[in-house]
Amino acid sequence: MAVSDTDLIRAWTQVLTLSKLGAGDAVTVLTSDHTHPQTLRCAITAATMLGACVSRLDLPPVNAEKSLSRDTLAYLGTTPLTGNRAAIAALKASDLVLDLMTLLFSPEQHEILAGGTRILLAVEPPEVLLRMVPTLADYHRVQSGVALLKGRKSMRVRSPGGTDLHCPLGEYPVTAEYGFVDQPGRWDHWPSGFAFTWPNEGGAHGRIVLAKGDVLLPMKSYVGEPIELTVQEGFVTRIEGGTEAELLCEYIESFADPEAYAISHIGWGLQKRAYWSTLGLYDREATLGMDARAVSGNFLFSLGPNNEAGGSRTTACHIDIPMRRCDVFVDDLQVVRDGRVIEELMNQPAGAAHA
Repeated sequence: MAVSDTDLIRAWTQVLTLSKLGAGDAVTVLTSDHTHPQTLRCAITAATMLGACVSRLDLPPVNAEKSLSRDTLAYLGTTPLTGNRAAIAALKASDLVLDLMTLLFSPEQHEILAGGTRILLAVEPPEVLLRMVPTLADYHRVQSGVALLKGRKSMRVRSPGGTDLHCPLGEYPVTAEYGFVDQPGRWDHWPSGFAFTWPNEGGAHGRIVLAKGDVLLPMKSYVGEPIELTVQEGFVTRIEGGTEAELLCEYIESFADPEAYAISHIGWGLQKRAYWSTLGLYDREATLGMDARAVSGNFLFSLGPNNEAGGSRTTACHIDIPMRRCDVFVDDLQVVRDGRVIEELMNQPAGAAHA
């Protein structure tokens, strides 16, 4: 259903206020050919109404000859900022960058964040943005999830289909995504709502069995038949199943990069306003599939890079796989049971109050 500009401007105003945008702050809106025009004009209107000095930086697309998909997450690393020192300088000079283009997993993004610039990604359709407008309640819920992950030595995931994955933890930081950027040098994604980390290098082992209804991204498809992944020393070493398993293998093999098989981030969704069913209601090119990534109680794991967490893997292949109906344990504490967050744990104090 269409969204009114009034409602979307209100939503942007809420997000920008939570992101501590002040009068006189420099905001750069990063756009490309696929930026949604309503999202763009409402973002600029809201930022201007809050007194910010707003500029737009529009960049041409890249990677068309390399990527097998039009999805902006289907080929990572090289971005429209690669080698573009003037554009990088403009973004580093900004207090806040509104990324309506999708700049991820790139050295340029790390360079911009290192200077204290905040970056907020927002590329889902306007109605998805409106439905999952971030709130302080989202912040506190995600911080509760982060608190459950911090200091843990292991994560174990099981499912009725046969998943039994073991991941040692502690080598990489715990990350929170709650939909706004309230600290210098922070990146976040609207919409979101999950807590995650990365397994220790070479430590993940076991097997993952994808069941009907689980989701493959960037394919943006529901799994229709079981796919079994064998995990050894941090890498998927075997993918078995029917036609869907063969297609997944072919996609990963197209990158000709062994690092594409590495287990990347692992965690669980916490967003109560996200739904599994929405992926089937959109054209594949209209959405990134953030509902599936963030839906409360999922187990989300990824294959590919870990440079976002300070690791050395920079493969262009990045696959996110949200799974339903899993049991998730951190050390001996169960945090997700049969695909549902154990809500009693979410009522515990999440640490320092949000300033």
